[in-house]
Formats: sequence, structure tokens, C-alpha cells
Amino acid sequence: MSHPSTPASAGASERPDLPARTLQSRLIAVMRAQRAEDYAPVIEVLAAAGVRSFELTLTTPGTFEALPVLVERFGAEADMGVGTVTTPEQVDLAADAGAHYLVTPVSVLPVVDRAVERGLPVIPGGLTPTELHSTWSRGAAAVKVFPASAVGAGYVKDLRGPFPDMRVVPSGGVDLEAAQAWLAAGAEAVSVGGPLLGDAFKGGDLDALAERARTFVAACARDAGAAGAQA
Repeated sequence: MSHPSTPASAGASERPDLPARTLQSRLIAVMRAQRAEDYAPVIEVLAAAGVRSFELTLTTPGTFEALPVLVERFGAEADMGVGTVTTPEQVDLAADAGAHYLVTPVSVLPVVDRAVERGLPVIPGGLTPTELHSTWSRGAAAVKVFPASAVGAGYVKDLRGPFPDMRVVPSGGVDLEAAQAWLAAGAEAVSVGGPLLGDAFKGGDLDALAERARTFVAACARDAGAAGAQA
């Protein structure tokens, strides 16, 4: 069933692009904390290690309230996105709080339409070609293949057959090896949670977190592939 108040598709000129730092670093850190007040110490460590894009999930209570403070503190050096967005109302709340981009776990067309209306880049989730195309054609900045572990990096080539311009960001079960494989296959960026964060939000070793972050940052850097080929 179609939504009569929403456009059938969006042209390239209407597609908000992902923020520059996210595009350059090709690494989105998924921040699924127990409490919003736990964000800042972990973001500080990750940012110091070179992470330049953070997805603050709405499964963490207080994210909307914490976002303006986090944008003020870290926004000069990193993109601050809001994840687990599932309603147009949440799009508005995120936009008003200063989010640089949005991420969704599912293919909800009114969410994409509202984000495009607000000029906010959105990465909607989906797995099947039908789901991914439905949101890509509405003006998504990229589509989130979720859960990425269900298909593997070869899925980029499969999607590029019928949809050569589609920008893909895998999420769900993306560890260091998988991140490198997806990027080598042509993914726009990778979305990484547990393999990067580990137990950081549960009092884990922040020095170990910094080391993991430096490893991921180096592996995902845009020139990492070229450097590896020259080695």
C-alpha cells in the first residue's frame, strides 16, 4: 500500500550525502550504551584514536537529551549520528537536537521521506533487494545491509548488478576482517559495534578500546587498500 503524501522517488539532487568525515573515514562506531551519560568517556577515547563517526542508538535512554551536548563537545572533530530511528517524529527530534545523520534498522519509507525533507542524510536498514531499493529510490544517502553477517561482502557485487549506483553500508556482525572485505568489495563505509566497543560501556579497559579503535581506523582508512597493495 502506497503513502499518498510521500513522493514515489527522489532524484540525485534531492539525496542528502553522508557527512564528509564519515565518507573519508569509512567507519561508523555504533554506540549502544546502557545510559546516555556513558557516551562521552567512550567517545573521547575513540575520537582520540581517530574515529570520526558515531551512531548514538535510541535503545540508549536519554540519547535525544544528550545529543546537543555531545555535538557541542565533539562535533568539531566527528560526525554525530542517531541510530535506531523508526518514526518520522524521531527524525524531527534528531534533526532538532543537531544530528549529522540518521540510521534506521528497517525500511520505513515515511522515515526516509521526512529525513530527505529535513535535508538530513539517512542510512535505512534492509536485507532484500526490494527493501534496499525501496529506500534508496526515496533519497537515502546509503542503505544499511542488516544483518550483514547473513550475506557477506559478495552481496555488494550482487546489488551493484541491478543497482550500480547504490551505496552500501553493512551492519551487524562486522568484525575487522569483515570490515576490510566489505570495503574492498565497494561498500561506502562499515558500521561496527561489538567488535570495536567490546566491554567499554561495562567498565572495560579503555586502553584496550583505544588500541582496537586505532586498528579499525587504519584498516578502514581510504588509502589503506592502496598502502596494502604497495607493501
